[in-house]
Amino acid sequence: MKSVKDIMTSDVSICHTNDQLSDAASMMKEKNVGAIPVCDDQGNLMGMVTDRDLVIRGYAAKKPDSTPIQQVMSDRMYSCTPDCSLEEASRIMAEHQVRRLPVVENGKLSGILSLGDLSTEEMSDHAAGVALHDISERPELH
Repeated sequence: MKSVKDIMTSDVSICHTNDQLSDAASMMKEKNVGAIPVCDDQGNLMGMVTDRDLVIRGYAAKKPDSTPIQQVMSDRMYSCTPDCSLEEASRIMAEHQVRRLPVVENGKLSGILSLGDLSTEEMSDHAAGVALHDISERPELH
């Protein structure tokens, strides 16, 4: 049975806690992604910043481009380990209404698992469908 480490994206672009809103926005545009993990200088996962965080907590709140990412990032996160089963990871994603799950080992970011990663795996395609259905069914969380 495959685990998260078998299908996760391991080449993940990150922001650092002292990066600014404009840094995250530029990286999202360059990498064509909507979420970026935020790590400290030792590689410990500190949070995630999404395009929605930038808009709602940043620009719509009239914060300048120079605002530190730490002021707008989501620091309430859910994660899994590289050895976590795909079924368990999809359950975590569904239960907590997240489309991207950081993969952490000993506090350090080692990758990220997305619904897209799950959907490309034949054995986990059903789990991805269930997770997406559960995420989509709870509009009050978005």
